[in-house]
Amino acid sequence: MDKYILEHLEELESEAIYIIREVMADFDNPVILFSGGKDSIVLTHLAMKAFYPMNLPFPLVHIDTGHNFPETIEFRDNLVKEMGANLIVGSVQKSIDEGKAQEESGYNASRNRMQSITLLDCLEEHKVDAAMGGARRDEEKARAKERFFSHRDDFGQWDPKNQRPELWHLFNAKMNFGEQFRVFPLSNWTELDIWQYIAKEDIPLPSLYYSHKRKCIRRGNAILAYSDYLNLKPDEKVEEIQIRFRTIGDMTITGAVESNATEIEDIVNEVATTRVTERNSRADDARSEAAMEERKKEGYF
Repeated sequence: MDKYILEHLEELESEAIYIIREVMADFDNPVILFSGGKDSIVLTHLAMKAFYPMNLPFPLVHIDTGHNFPETIEFRDNLVKEMGANLIVGSVQKSIDEGKAQEESGYNASRNRMQSITLLDCLEEHKVDAAMGGARRDEEKARAKERFFSHRDDFGQWDPKNQRPELWHLFNAKMNFGEQFRVFPLSNWTELDIWQYIAKEDIPLPSLYYSHKRKCIRRGNAILAYSDYLNLKPDEKVEEIQIRFRTIGDMTITGAVESNATEIEDIVNEVATTRVTERNSRADDARSEAAMEERKKEGYF
């Protein structure tokens, strides 16, 4: 790997580890929001490095929609067992059963938006005051407005106009009772940085990220993995396509890309030449131009 790239990755790693340690110093009950996607896996890897040789000093929190990829859940469980980490699972199905969330209907039905309800309940139940996530500023325009330390009010909601300056990496973690922070140590990373770091550190990932044949449907510009959770339109046909996923979430909204990239080097080259963002095929982001910002204001990470 090129010397410049290595130095760049070392700077990003150092920054992220510094922020993770700051969270541990400033807050009483931090967690990592773990989706099983590449960014949360890299964040967890960095947290392990930050406190080595200790075990991870805070739990992982996964909000399970009930419509997750089986490969993601299997990877999550194996990783937690290998690390000896504490895992907290918030269930969207439980939120539905308790009448706190209502199942969507129609062709574009998804449980993705319901995650905010389950997440806020989960954070309140476990008295979490800081939840670290793997979001990056290059992902989406609402993400680009985030600080490293993102203040949330006592309803867990985000106000982009009420964020604090972070000059010279000085972080203001003061908050009133009931308020909380979301913290994003990977804010300055790009998708290419993530993949180059994965290659450098030889970090295992779910098989979904590598090219494989899968039964899919084409819906607009998106390729969605076929599952029992999808409500097919009359003109939609299931076909087998050679794909991989650039981002992982609920099966009903996570779009794939056609790809033959079976090795990390192939993916790095693919990402380096693409002009389409990884969230371009996410059906949840296509609901409106401000879809992500609306969800974040409701409490989404």
